[in-house]
Amino acid sequence: MTVVAAVIVAAGRGQRVGGEVPKQFRLLDGSPVIRASLALFTEHPQVGRVQAVIHPDDLQRFSSAAEGFALPAPVFGGATRQASVYAGLKAISAQPPDIVLVHDAARPFATGTLVGRAVAAAEHSGAAIPALPVTDTVKRVDNRGNVVETLDRATLRIVQTPQAFAFEKFFDAHRRAAAAGRDNFSDDAALAEWAGLQVTEFPGEPSNIKLTTDDDFLRAQAAFTAASDIRTGTGYDIHAFGDGNHVTLGGVRITHNRGLTGHSDADVVMHAIVDAILGALAEADIGAHFPPSDAKWRGAASERFLAFAVDRVRARGGRIAHLDVTIICEAPKIGPHRDAMRARISQIAQVSVDRVAIKATTSEGLGAIGRGEGIAALATATIRLPWSGSDA
Repeated sequence: MTVVAAVIVAAGRGQRVGGEVPKQFRLLDGSPVIRASLALFTEHPQVGRVQAVIHPDDLQRFSSAAEGFALPAPVFGGATRQASVYAGLKAISAQPPDIVLVHDAARPFATGTLVGRAVAAAEHSGAAIPALPVTDTVKRVDNRGNVVETLDRATLRIVQTPQAFAFEKFFDAHRRAAAAGRDNFSDDAALAEWAGLQVTEFPGEPSNIKLTTDDDFLRAQAAFTAASDIRTGTGYDIHAFGDGNHVTLGGVRITHNRGLTGHSDADVVMHAIVDAILGALAEADIGAHFPPSDAKWRGAASERFLAFAVDRVRARGGRIAHLDVTIICEAPKIGPHRDAMRARISQIAQVSVDRVAIKATTSEGLGAIGRGEGIAALATATIRLPWSGSDA
């Protein structure tokens, strides 16, 4: 079986976009751009290892963006893209793969189908690049803006990543280029061509754009929104008070003169959110996935249930857009713990904290909640799934 590794190049500073955050770590639809590439390659069945190459200043940003992925430690890149790719190749050379895929972190729209084509093309030719035909007329001009020549677009291609190579030959090409002091190749294929490798093409994807300018980000966000299947689910949970000295709400332990009884740790906030997410997915409810009758869930941290629901969204290529929770109780006071709950939920849900709302109210003394017999929570989850186009 062919052993495949991927090198994700993310050491650039993205100067054409501007701003303090490099473009590969800017948020797109609520997640860092690089996360899409990490997810694509770590979840692809043909890719056995993913090696990220980053700038030393971005270590904390990368750790946050890569949370939840089983990845080796990133390596630091060099002054040029070529030097960064070389650093990634050296990092995986101790256990060399048969094929290496090199991908720009700022291309978040590449698909698993494209990765499969890259692997197949490299197996066939040893060096292959995804390419698109040029559809516009292309002219060559001089330094004064005068047209010198109209090029034959039939022989021109727009090149993308991931570019795919037989590892040993490509690694050797990098070693030779470094020894020769050649560090100005514009892409991986250019270096391979210089080293004498025959590079072939395979079909790219029009949607596989590289985010370079602010306008690119605006168009990309618009594309995300337009292509999303936006769904909303609701969840409700209630638990009675019993013996104890604390309650757990939204993953936060709150000192109280009584505890909550019920499923797992009886975190009504987490339970309501999980049911809301599962409802948006139309995948039953928390009891179906974690039956109260199963002893292994007795006393379990409800954070595990939320992590499961989040993974279900991710498994379908979706994202959580917003979580809104109302806690209904007479006591304890929720206000002092609101921000801690939001922070913990946002961490598990892999969204920014401004996408998590926590509100609290009482029952004005009415009913079981009003009599102080327990705590209830109502949640709404908004998620985005890729549009399947299967609806009539």
